[in-house]
Amino acid sequence: MSEEQTVGSVSLFGFNGTCLGKITGPVCGAVPVDVMCSPGSGGTGEDASVEYVYCRGAITELLKYGPTDLHAASKGPKPPKMLILVIPGNPGVVGFYRTYMWTLYQTFIRKYPVWAVSHAGHCMPPETYDMIEDASVTEKEDVFGLDGQIEHKLAFLRKHVPRDTNLLLIGHSIGCYIILEMMKRDPELKVVKAVMLFPTIERMACSPQGKVMTPVLCRLRYAFYLPIFLLSLLPERMKVGIVHLALRNLYAVDTSIIQAAVSLINVDCAANGMYMGGQEMRLVVERDNATIRQHLSKLIFYYGATDHWCPVQYYHDIRKDFPEGDIRLCERGIRHAFVLDAGEEMANMTSEWIFDDLRTL
Repeated sequence: MSEEQTVGSVSLFGFNGTCLGKITGPVCGAVPVDVMCSPGSGGTGEDASVEYVYCRGAITELLKYGPTDLHAASKGPKPPKMLILVIPGNPGVVGFYRTYMWTLYQTFIRKYPVWAVSHAGHCMPPETYDMIEDASVTEKEDVFGLDGQIEHKLAFLRKHVPRDTNLLLIGHSIGCYIILEMMKRDPELKVVKAVMLFPTIERMACSPQGKVMTPVLCRLRYAFYLPIFLLSLLPERMKVGIVHLALRNLYAVDTSIIQAAVSLINVDCAANGMYMGGQEMRLVVERDNATIRQHLSKLIFYYGATDHWCPVQYYHDIRKDFPEGDIRLCERGIRHAFVLDAGEEMANMTSEWIFDDLRTL
């Protein structure tokens, strides 16, 4: 989440939230909505597959580099030895991670599939898809809340990833909290390494940005719905112009994130993000030291030096509690929302950290 970039009054990466949307279907039914592959003309689109599936009753977007069906690939002559899975921040739009994922995929010579799974309700399916308007599952279980998002990721793994697959999990922001909870709730997951980028795993409401956003997310979020709805009625080219205007102060914005940013000009996705964000402010309080201690050898933490969501003091605190842990502080001035302009740089660093773990497989 970036505290600096806004579209109207809604931050592109400035809130943590969940979906109020009502797009549901068979529980974790792997029903791909027209799989849309980006043109293979080079760049981050090459070999990228975008799919929409139902998971725990909620429409979910998947971005995949490499094999798109691990169950089939696991039965082939050269089954993948590892899945690199990205759990996004909030908003949980996988399109923001294209450059980061593509760079990882290329760095390891396309040897390991690199996937990202969106948060439930943080995406819009193609208009051509015949959606089932039945919210009974999602309303009953609150799949769009923070707890529901954790269970959503576990359900995704159960359905789409063979149980014996080695996992290299990469979390960003609230995605780090979700990963810790996944490891806690399902200790049988074969997690080889978990990389925590700009981890919001404690005292979110007490952080500088949390103090600003808590009243907005918990009490005032409904005031933003009408302006967002009105913006959503604009032609696509005008939405793109709004995004460019919002990002005008970035020196080298990653153009691959523009469409992902445009997708946020949607009242359902924005409402979902803010709802989840409000829960984050209330629920992400104490760091889960027990889970961290249990899996410390598998964890890499990377804190920002100018991060208003997890300030440097949080880095010093966790270093004090876990002096033997692999806990790093950014020395490159990378922002919390690194995907806006530093996806490639962040991926190159990540590759260095995980190289030895992948080499031993």
